[in-house]
Amino acid sequence: MAATLGSLVGCSTPADPPEAIATTARTIVAARTVATAASTSLLPGMPPLLDPNNIYSADRAGHLSPTVEHFPPRIYVPNTGSNSVDVIDPATFTIVEHFAVGRQPQHVTPSYDLARLWVLSDLGDSITEIDPATAKKGQTIPVKDPYNMYYTPDGQFAVVVAEREERLNFLNPGDMKLVESLPVPCRGVDHLDFSANGRFLIASCEFAGALVKVDVVTHRVLGTLSLDTGGMPQDVRSSPDGSLFYVADMMANGVYVIDPYEFKQVGFISTGKGAHGIAISRDARLMYVSNRGEGSVSVIDFATRKPVAKWEIPGGGSPDMGGLSIDGGTLWLSGRYNREVYAFDTRDGRLLARIKVGKGPHGLAVYPQPGRYSLGHNGNFR
Repeated sequence: MAATLGSLVGCSTPADPPEAIATTARTIVAARTVATAASTSLLPGMPPLLDPNNIYSADRAGHLSPTVEHFPPRIYVPNTGSNSVDVIDPATFTIVEHFAVGRQPQHVTPSYDLARLWVLSDLGDSITEIDPATAKKGQTIPVKDPYNMYYTPDGQFAVVVAEREERLNFLNPGDMKLVESLPVPCRGVDHLDFSANGRFLIASCEFAGALVKVDVVTHRVLGTLSLDTGGMPQDVRSSPDGSLFYVADMMANGVYVIDPYEFKQVGFISTGKGAHGIAISRDARLMYVSNRGEGSVSVIDFATRKPVAKWEIPGGGSPDMGGLSIDGGTLWLSGRYNREVYAFDTRDGRLLARIKVGKGPHGLAVYPQPGRYSLGHNGNFR
């Protein structure tokens, strides 16, 4: 600054008067304030938050949208090895529907408007519609490499996570036609979640031991983050207040704690071997983490970031992805390597049922669920 002032004194042009300098400074500060507000305000078109301290406040027990309140409760199970879907009645723990879909179905994804479900068959390069009013199979649409699928919080795009192609494909959610394809600089992109304001997403890159951050408005990569252990990050979920992200990692056997704004790792929570899927309790106090490699579920308290319970599957199992019943009393998880589905009582962790299904059950969807709109995956609602 001293050098700059010296050079100004030596100039032939006189310096600006103090009042002009003050005006310029105020203009710069105002411009920066506007830019900061634009980056932290809600994504345009995104529904307003019901509670800024709890992005899951619309997911409370029993709060069903009028769109879904008449749908029969069902568990939709994609069997990756059988190229099929099994539909379970949770009241009787029995399979009530079964149908074939494209090759290697990975997840069952609720649409943004909650009106339908999509079965994502990544090696079949297709998605198959399910009518949740009847649990019947509908049309099949060609979509390239749909390993997973999400929706931007404004509902403008379906985001297909094309794992083998290392891309995030932004589709028109009406006709599922490609609008824009974004290459990501890491291998194995597979799960993601959105910031509380909807302006960016963070995705896990399973085969790179890293995360990638993407601007939802511009569809551009904002940065990558290599994780401490260089493991295999899987499911990604935001904390209720949006201040932290949690990333389950199969190789690290626990959950990374990420500051999504600074985009850095700020902690780690050990859970169990093969930490994989994450579900959020209806009151948003607890996080359920499936430990696929040891047949258990860890229960973590958001307030303390510490495990408060661990539920073991008698005789072992391979709990993977799942979701909660409407009242939050039952946690449903697929048994990836055991051809079965598990139902846990969330009050005490007791195993209520294990139901035989097809080969390789993966991203099952519990439907309907509370929430105003779907962000995709196998049931992320806000």
